[in-house]
Amino acid sequence: MSVANIDRETALRIALAARSLPDTDLSTLIDVLNERLGTPLDLEKLSRITVTDLKAGIGSLDGEEDSENTGGMDRSGLEPIKLAVRILWGETSEDDNLPKPVPYADGDMPGSIRVAIASNSGANLDGHFCSCLRFLVYQLSSDEMRLIDIRPTLEADYSDDKNLFRVNLIRDCQVLYIVSVGGPAAAKIVRADIHPMKKIEGGLAEDVLADLQQVIKNSPPPWLAKILGISREKRFRYYTGAEEAEAQD
Repeated sequence: MSVANIDRETALRIALAARSLPDTDLSTLIDVLNERLGTPLDLEKLSRITVTDLKAGIGSLDGEEDSENTGGMDRSGLEPIKLAVRILWGETSEDDNLPKPVPYADGDMPGSIRVAIASNSGANLDGHFCSCLRFLVYQLSSDEMRLIDIRPTLEADYSDDKNLFRVNLIRDCQVLYIVSVGGPAAAKIVRADIHPMKKIEGGLAEDVLADLQQVIKNSPPPWLAKILGISREKRFRYYTGAEEAEAQD
């Protein structure tokens, strides 16, 4: 795989296109594009790729003899290649349904924390840490919730340490929600002083954060109280108070 002299926009289009192809990784797609279009790759060259070219290039790597012919491929198999070509041409955005961040400045929300949501679509918690398309970054207090940033992860595909690249994207966050995360990645998250929260069923980001708001408001556990800057004495009172309430129930 050669990524020398690829500008950022070209690299991002290629990475996004690779994700739309279920059986083709980034390295393979770059090899195909280099072979079909020549190096160095740029936006002008990407605009010349065709569905037939891309299908033939992928097929030749798979050893398909009739790789130049798209007629034998069913619609479901050809659709990802068509989407990848549109992405390479720049005709699609990453997600037209993304929520819009609102302005935020340090100090706007006293007593708040910063939370990252691993997301693949819209305003949803539906991403695995190692493969999510983006992180939605919220500033959260007991009575306010504000989406302050959306951070794409596509450039992680070009990093030698993809997990560390993702950690660095959200290093300013104190809490991370994910659908799942592997052990090595989780260790890097924790070392960055980010508290991972796994929610396998996912859900709307704002619904997930509303639940966290209630925890902040009523009885934050010690780790969360510490992040909020609550004194050790008050943290102890929160913890023992919550235990007593549970015992009475």
